[in-house]
Amino acid sequence: MTRNTHPNAHPDDPHYINRSNWLRAAVLGANDGIVSMSSLILGVAAAGTGPQAVALAGVAGLTAGALSMAAGEYVSVSSQADIEAADIHRERQALHHEPEIELEELVQIYIGRGLAPDTARLVAVELTEHDALGAHLRDELGLTDELSANPMQAALASGVTFTVAGGIPVLASVLAPASVMVSVVLVVTLLALAALGALGARAGGAPVLPAVGRVLVWGVLAMAVTAAIGHVFGAVI
Repeated sequence: MTRNTHPNAHPDDPHYINRSNWLRAAVLGANDGIVSMSSLILGVAAAGTGPQAVALAGVAGLTAGALSMAAGEYVSVSSQADIEAADIHRERQALHHEPEIELEELVQIYIGRGLAPDTARLVAVELTEHDALGAHLRDELGLTDELSANPMQAALASGVTFTVAGGIPVLASVLAPASVMVSVVLVVTLLALAALGALGARAGGAPVLPAVGRVLVWGVLAMAVTAAIGHVFGAVI
């Protein structure tokens, strides 16, 4: 995997893309934690069960959800890492058996990016002499250390954020009086989702309002559907 060793013009303000791997997993885990746990609580409450049943369902859901998120992230990102490793192996073999063809590939890549043919060939030759595999991984496959798959990092980020964020509606359901529990959980969840959208946008350098709106819309939809299902089946029971 290639490393980004060039000087940074703004070392105190790094590129946000370097955060993409862990930030994606963290936002996914936190969003899923808030939405799934609040939906579970509202669904169980709508079915007419008591506060103890709601609290038990919340704790069980939080535990199972965190483990599921971490395991899911690890498995999925491991699959991505396997694909990257296979491509790296293929590229290494191609460089060993067909170096001239691989050099021409680099030349055409640089021409396609706007360099004159002579300049493209000069750049391709010099980069090949310096680090042929690194040049092909970066410029042909788009692989770098900063953007490479990291299964354990994704699993930890997703599992931890699911637990922390999902614990917010669970804690609200436990602390709120039974008569207003649903209302409290709903308000707390909306505030948590708005905060998550804002934090995720700020961490990724994106506009805040669209991110907040996106998180709120899908979160409210998920909670509404779950509460409706809980109400229907609770009424039947």
